[in-house]
Amino acid sequence: MKKKSFKNLARVANVSPATVSRVAKGQANVDPGICARVRKAADALGIDLEQKRNGKANIIAFMLSNRDLLHNFQARILFGSQTYCASQNRELLFMSFRYSPTTPAKELHLPKILSERGIVRAMILGGTNSPNMLEALREKEIPFAVLGNNVIGDWDPSKFDAVYSDDVQGAFDLTTRFIADGHRDIWFIGDVELPWYARCAEGYRQAMLKAGLKPRLSEIHSEDRQLGYLAMRSIVSRGEPVTAVFAGSDQIASGVYDAARQLGLSIPDDISVAGFNDSEGALMDPPLTSVQEFPEELGTHLAEFVQRRIQTPDLESQMITIPTRIIPRQSTRPLLGKPNYEALREPVERLAKI
Repeated sequence: MKKKSFKNLARVANVSPATVSRVAKGQANVDPGICARVRKAADALGIDLEQKRNGKANIIAFMLSNRDLLHNFQARILFGSQTYCASQNRELLFMSFRYSPTTPAKELHLPKILSERGIVRAMILGGTNSPNMLEALREKEIPFAVLGNNVIGDWDPSKFDAVYSDDVQGAFDLTTRFIADGHRDIWFIGDVELPWYARCAEGYRQAMLKAGLKPRLSEIHSEDRQLGYLAMRSIVSRGEPVTAVFAGSDQIASGVYDAARQLGLSIPDDISVAGFNDSEGALMDPPLTSVQEFPEELGTHLAEFVQRRIQTPDLESQMITIPTRIIPRQSTRPLLGKPNYEALREPVERLAKI
């Protein structure tokens, strides 16, 4: 920031240039009311006080935490963030980082680039995160925004900048659609120990209870595709009544497809199957009914929140929830007449021989 800008800002805020300098440096010996007045004047003049504090730094870091680098959904969030940052003439730095949720915040060894003040202006937290990371960044006074759906553990979203996909409502809508199609024996398959599946399970449960139906959740824990395969095999082998399966992700649905083929079940003639996130549904055979999320928009809003936080550090916590929509395809159909559980008897007998 040039001295001329300092003088102009001081004049508009009716303070001395020295006071402007102290506010820009984040010094604590400035009256909060005066500090707010200076920041308000800076916003009106289009002056970025944080740039003075952090030097020439123009980098926003996108941290993919505790997730696979090739994860399609996270990659699309990254793309949305990168596109927005480019539109604001900011550089986006990608980094992958794994950490334990049980490590105390003060003992977390963050990437070295975050230790050098003035290099990274702010953070976007993608992947899966825990409260200890949120606290560690706050202690280091690093502004950040987080994908709220994927935070594991107890935390208060109202205290942080968070962006959500409305997976609870999306799951409720999909389950309600199954019910409207005549299905009553609807199973949810997903590892509910993970927050994104727990949220889908909650929407599913709400819809089932509202309709006076019994929620049926698989309790198997495994990697997504394998989880779908094992859970479907388990449901059929136990002779459980089932006409529709709500898979917590398209990847889980793919495993359900594998099991159905091995058991000789036809989708959707014998069983309807739907997924969530619509990352692979159009490529499956038959094409999968799925709940579409909007990861690029999630990434855009995460970057936008960070940009606002940089410009106005004292801004109240920001939160937005992005809606979802159902994409109907050929893997589901209305249940005509009474459920045909005869179709499941032969696979049950076949399972005993496999």
